[in-house]
Amino acid sequence: MLQLLALILVAYLGLCAALFVFQRSLIYFPQRFAPASGTTTLVVPAEGARVVATVWPHDGPKALVYFGGNAETVTHSLPHLVAAHPDHAIYLMNYRGYGGSAGKPSEAALYADALALFDQVASTHSHVVAMGSSLGSGVAVYLASRRPVARLVLVTPFDSLEALAASHYRIFPVRWLLQDKYESWRYAPEVTAPTLVIAAEHDEIIPRASTELLHSRFRSGLARYQVIAGAGHNTVSASPAYLALLRGAQ
Repeated sequence: MLQLLALILVAYLGLCAALFVFQRSLIYFPQRFAPASGTTTLVVPAEGARVVATVWPHDGPKALVYFGGNAETVTHSLPHLVAAHPDHAIYLMNYRGYGGSAGKPSEAALYADALALFDQVASTHSHVVAMGSSLGSGVAVYLASRRPVARLVLVTPFDSLEALAASHYRIFPVRWLLQDKYESWRYAPEVTAPTLVIAAEHDEIIPRASTELLHSRFRSGLARYQVIAGAGHNTVSASPAYLALLRGAQ
């Protein structure tokens, strides 16, 4: 019996070690670059890697910076972003390892790159909206807590990636093993920009309770919470209500 327990313990520790070593391959799913007609490429002044943003150019003071999901090709979001913000320049961040960007993604790297992109965009646009979807919501919340964004838009956001991971891997000490925690609840109280939080009624990836908890962390009266009826995590942008909400968040 003791020998069996020892074998089980060794196997469990081995799984914990594998989860620790390969955890980022379970978080990030880099997508290849997909060119979009009418766009240009902006090199972001990042440390240690060549990071680029895809740009839909537009003259004027308004711009939107967009941070996508962990398996998203960000150029696929361009049509509805342009439709909702026709008077904005659109900057789509290609995370490290995604699109035309080099390097390996991590929470610290994505945060640093987001700040660098904002600073670059803000040098030519005085009104910058930050928008993040799914994993990108964590990046956008952090950015808005550190820079004077004009507005913040969050699509199917979570309160923390750590809490989500702990709910999926209940038998493992995730809170000790996880390196990229994306604790949006920690940064939300520091946001001063008007915020729109969009949830999908039937989100099968991010529980509504997680989104609602994040919403509660913003300063009173600052964040508006909207649920898109009938939508799932990956179908929320197909709803006409989604486009209407984006048009109102300028």
